[in-house]
Amino acid sequence: MTITETRVVTTQRKRSLSVAAPRKRMQTAISSVVLAAIGLLFLVPMLWVLFSSFDASATVSMTIPEQWTLGNYAAVMTWDQAWRPLLNSIWLSLSTAVITTVVSLLAAYPLSRFQARYQKPFLYTILFGTGLPITAMMVPVYALFVSFGMLDSLAGVIVFMSATSLPMAIWMLKNFMDSVPISLEEAAWVDGASSMTALWRIVIPLMRPGIGVVFIFVFTGAWGNFFIPFVLLFTSDKFPAAVSIFNFFGQYGTIAYGQLAAYSVLYAAPMVVLYVIVQRLSGGSFALAGSVKG
Repeated sequence: MTITETRVVTTQRKRSLSVAAPRKRMQTAISSVVLAAIGLLFLVPMLWVLFSSFDASATVSMTIPEQWTLGNYAAVMTWDQAWRPLLNSIWLSLSTAVITTVVSLLAAYPLSRFQARYQKPFLYTILFGTGLPITAMMVPVYALFVSFGMLDSLAGVIVFMSATSLPMAIWMLKNFMDSVPISLEEAAWVDGASSMTALWRIVIPLMRPGIGVVFIFVFTGAWGNFFIPFVLLFTSDKFPAAVSIFNFFGQYGTIAYGQLAAYSVLYAAPMVVLYVIVQRLSGGSFALAGSVKG
C-alpha cells in the first residue's frame, strides 16, 4: 500500500468516526439520563429519612426541616425501644455470619480442591437450595422447632438462619477459592503442612476480600431478615431491630414519622460501620497479585 492510499484510508476512518460521534454522544446522554433517574429514585427516600429524623413536625412528604432538632433521636434512643433490639440484631447477625462463613469455608475447600464422583450434582443441589423460598419452609420448620422445644430461642433462630445462608455462601466461597492457585498449597504440602494448615496459612489470607464479601452478604441478609424472627420469637425482649420497627408502627395511632426516621438511621448505621471495617481488614483488591511468578 502506497503512502497516498494510506492517507486515503486514514481520512475515510476519520470521517466514519466523525459521522458516528453524534450517535455515540446521543447514546451517552440517554444512558446518563436513565442512570440519573434511577439514582434519584434511590436518593429521594434516603433524603426523606435523613431530613425527617431532624424534623420535629415530619410528615410523609419530604421537606427540608425549618427547625433542626435532635428530639427524635432523644425520644427513640431508649433501652427498650432502640438499644436492646439493636443489640439483639447485632448478636443474631454477627453469630449467623461467623457460623456461616466458617462452615462454608470448610465445605468449599474440598469442593474446590478435590474431585469427587458426584461433585457436580452436589453443587447443583447446593445451587437449588439457594432458590428455596423461606415462606414455603416455615411450616415444617415451625413444627420442627416445636418438637425440639426451640421456639422463642435466639440460638435456634441463629442456627436456622445460618443453615439457610449456607448454600449461597458455599457456592460463592468455592468460586473464590478456585482462583487461588493450588501450586501454592502443593509447595506447602511438600514442606510438611497439612491440608488445614495450608487452608489457614495460604488460602484464607489470599482470599480475604472474598471472605469479606460473603461475610457482609450473610450479615446483611440476617440484619434485614424480618420473617424468621417474627415467626420463631415471641418475647419482645428478644426481638431484633427489624421486628421492632414493625411493632413501632403498631404501637401508635398516628405514626411519628420523625421518630421512625431517626430509628431507621440508627438501624442502618451498624451496616455502614461493618462495611468500612471489613473493607479495611480485607484490603482493596484480591490478594493474588505477586503470589505466583511466571
